[in-house]
Amino acid sequence: MDKLNQKQSYQASRRQLLMGAAAASALALTPVVRATDGSGELPQAFAGLKPLGGRVRPITAEEFHERLLHAQKIMSELTPNYDALFVAPGTSLYYFTGIRWGSSERLLALVVPRTGKPIVVVPGFEEGRLREKLQFSAEVRVWQEDESPTKIAAAALVDRGIRTGRIGVEETAAFTFFDHLRAAAPGFECVSADPVTIACRGRKSAHELELMRLACEATFDVFRAVFASLKEGMSQDDIGKIVEGGFSKMGLHGGALVLLGASAALPHGTIKPQKLKEGDVVLIDGGCAVDGYQSDVTRTGIFGKVPEKVARVYEIVRKAQDAALDAARAGRLSGTVDDAARKVITDAGYGPDYKYFTHRLGHGMGLDGHEHPYLVRGSTTVLEAGMTFSNEPGIYIPGEFGLRCEDDMVITADGAAQLLTQGFPVSLEKPLG
Repeated sequence: MDKLNQKQSYQASRRQLLMGAAAASALALTPVVRATDGSGELPQAFAGLKPLGGRVRPITAEEFHERLLHAQKIMSELTPNYDALFVAPGTSLYYFTGIRWGSSERLLALVVPRTGKPIVVVPGFEEGRLREKLQFSAEVRVWQEDESPTKIAAAALVDRGIRTGRIGVEETAAFTFFDHLRAAAPGFECVSADPVTIACRGRKSAHELELMRLACEATFDVFRAVFASLKEGMSQDDIGKIVEGGFSKMGLHGGALVLLGASAALPHGTIKPQKLKEGDVVLIDGGCAVDGYQSDVTRTGIFGKVPEKVARVYEIVRKAQDAALDAARAGRLSGTVDDAARKVITDAGYGPDYKYFTHRLGHGMGLDGHEHPYLVRGSTTVLEAGMTFSNEPGIYIPGEFGLRCEDDMVITADGAAQLLTQGFPVSLEKPLG
């Protein structure tokens, strides 16, 4: 689920989820450790967390260049061809260049012709900073404060002999840049770049999958420490802060949405403050990024004894996860994976449609926490090896509780999808095994 504002990854001692009031009282006496970044104190269960260090292999300049060449190949193969791509700052800019650049009213743009070097259009006073970040050969076109950057982008294409054709505009480019580009290059048809960018980003390389597995591992490590540190009276904000502190102790940026009790029936929570008490569902949904690549994990447990109804609903949700994993196979349509999970939940009496399972099954993920393609009813995307998704069925009963189990998976060349996370939850008492 979307909980971290991800437009902007986890080994602790293993302890049983929770407890009753006596155990919760004992946790109040648990010693604390200080976060290595100076952010404050964390419960003792976080003491074993440490940075991933040399286990993280960043994406190389050669890989970024290969991505550009792949995009150009796709542009040539499409019918009709694409003559250029236009990419503004965001995760697609990073995907193709390795450059992280903030969005502003001053345009920095990557223009990728179907053949030849890429072109980068940059504000004049930012040229030096841009050149420091470039990892491969590119043509740099500078614009001054009284000039139009889109006119300079169009002129760069003209200088390459490209005066007409189709320009694919990346989906997150601001409308103002799209509109100015159309005016500056009237000989071109401006269309969506999705057929190129999704084809590139939708299938992950072995290196990308390695980074995502590390992010999932780090998430498990932090969540284990969090579940081992819960105590009565904690608010969702209290729990959220120790999640963030755990990631920070590992040198990672991450966080979580925390839902307690009846508020977990709202998949993205409530603004009403909640305090943890005996018998509450505890839903923690979050993750982190390793070299930009995201994890997205939800674990639901119980603070105290598990009520019979909650246990029964949990088993239904887990079976839906199993069904989705088996259905997620290369060559099938993405919507059929949602169908498989939803059928389990509906057949168990929690239907029809979106009545209790209120959201799609899952979303693509990578550099963005939510990205193409999606596992949603009716989607006709053909699943291919290397595509990555969340697998997150849930049942939400207003006024009572909500349960969600979420793991990350990758489509394989043969057979069912494989988990990127370390394994599905074992039980409400042992949500992380």
